[in-house]
Amino acid sequence: MSTAFAIISLLFNGLMAGLFYVFSTTIMPAFAAIEPAQATAAMRSINRTILNPLFLPVFLLAPVASLVAGVLLLVGGASAAGVLFLAAAAVYLLGTLATTAVLNVPMNNALEAGGLDWPAYAPRWTTWNHVRSLSCAAALVLGGVALTLV
Repeated sequence: MSTAFAIISLLFNGLMAGLFYVFSTTIMPAFAAIEPAQATAAMRSINRTILNPLFLPVFLLAPVASLVAGVLLLVGGASAAGVLFLAAAAVYLLGTLATTAVLNVPMNNALEAGGLDWPAYAPRWTTWNHVRSLSCAAALVLGGVALTLV
């Protein structure tokens, strides 16, 4: 059972790392190359569209899968692997979920409401998106290393 949660953890963390990486390396630079009004409209559309049944479970359950894998591995006697999966859950919770809730979503809401213009939004949002990308990648690596110990 721990193997199933470990694989789900790797899959979900990998998907999220990829999503945030693409935003940082492709989408935001592409938006920087167009007019601010166009970039704002496109980002508003993305922010509305991303809240869907395919994205939300992966985004929210990545740390849960890591946590469950870690606990099951600890209970099963694989303490080093268990601790690494618990660390993966913590890194994701702090670097991805908390960053999203405390920083990126409020900026998205301000952009949507017209309270934040594109030049003020884009650099700050992208910086914190880098944090999310790196956090997901770190969680993925921690889980991958943990699997080599099982």
